[in-house]
Amino acid sequence: MDYDEPGLDVVGCSEQDDERFFELLPDTEVIWHVLRPLTGADMDRAPKLRLIQKLGTGVNTIDLDAAAERGIAVANMPGQNARAVAETSLLLMLSALRRLATFDRLTREGHGWPAERSMVGGELAGRTVGLLGSGEIATLLRGTLEAMGARVLFTSRTPRPHDPAWRPLDDLLRASDIVSVHIPLTDETHHLLDRRRLALLPPGAIVVNTARGAVIDEAALVDALTSGRLAGAGLDVFEEEPVPASNPLNALDNVVLMPHVAWLTRETWDRYFKVAAENVRRLTTGDPLLHRVR
Repeated sequence: MDYDEPGLDVVGCSEQDDERFFELLPDTEVIWHVLRPLTGADMDRAPKLRLIQKLGTGVNTIDLDAAAERGIAVANMPGQNARAVAETSLLLMLSALRRLATFDRLTREGHGWPAERSMVGGELAGRTVGLLGSGEIATLLRGTLEAMGARVLFTSRTPRPHDPAWRPLDDLLRASDIVSVHIPLTDETHHLLDRRRLALLPPGAIVVNTARGAVIDEAALVDALTSGRLAGAGLDVFEEEPVPASNPLNALDNVVLMPHVAWLTRETWDRYFKVAAENVRRLTTGDPLLHRVR
């Protein structure tokens, strides 16, 4: 997306175009980073680089140690995509409940009205939704889900015994008809939803992930979906991105897939650019950066 800011020379580059990226790096002072992994070798190609500005929250695709070694600041912008991601999470829940992918395919194939009872969808009202996380996205989603008649539980790294909706992770999974992931990917959360924990979910449960793919053991999720123990999933993130055609999730009718675009709205871009431009200004004036990570 094009962006014009007085005083800034902003040059766009596709994340898939390494040749152009490498051509731009020698004169680059600030990188506005989305998803492409950014390595120490990339940084070595950019001797003028002073700031890596994440357009979003998760910095797992940036080599933070390499940036620190080279004196390059790293900042993110928590909360700026929260509404878009919360709305997409709700979209994926409803899509999985209503068998959207299957109905879309059947309609396009001209099969008319399905009469089979197995094709009947479900409603959010009356179901228990478990949220992994308690940040801004989960908070927005909680209010919306409760307004729609769902019972909402959540878990967080810090116990919240004063909130009757808080549960330890395993207890939350046992109680959840739908579980939605809203936590960052760290060494601690890698494959947090592994085969054992996925088995704690009630039969017929639905899994939604708009956070990071590797929070879920994808192979274990595929097995649970293929066996029918889990009714469906709505996924915007994956262990390998972009998703290869060989990924077995692509063959499952009970899964709704999006290519890591839960955050991608015009409104989110506007908020991103505002924060990114402000941090460039602060870099120039020597003022403290907003949301500095390293």
